[in-house]
Amino acid sequence: MDGQVNVVAEDVQVAAKPRRRTYTAEYKRRILREADACTTPGAVGALLRREGLYSSHLVVWRRAQARGALAALAPKKRGRKPTAVDLRARKITELERQLAQMTGRAERAEALVEAQKNLAALLGRPGASAQS
Repeated sequence: MDGQVNVVAEDVQVAAKPRRRTYTAEYKRRILREADACTTPGAVGALLRREGLYSSHLVVWRRAQARGALAALAPKKRGRKPTAVDLRARKITELERQLAQMTGRAERAEALVEAQKNLAALLGRPGASAQS
């Protein structure tokens, strides 16, 4: 062959959509115990490679453990925190939107009436005055 590599579809292990790994609190505790039990040089690195972890995982998990925050060892939900729905604020926003819409309509109607009065005055219609 001329330098081409045949790749079988079964050899490719790329996920269609990558997913963030989450770790249970028990898994984190177990890994921390194993890391603390490592005494020989390179044993922690071997543990991390075997589990597919980074040393920063150990740092963050140890800090959480030192705070005594067992709940902090549980996986955290990512993203923006939900805010409490204030029904009064929602109603006020809706009413302000309606007021702005109605004010715009009233201004357009007044401009239309004024234009009709001016047109009637220009055409000399009886009873119409340009002054209002």
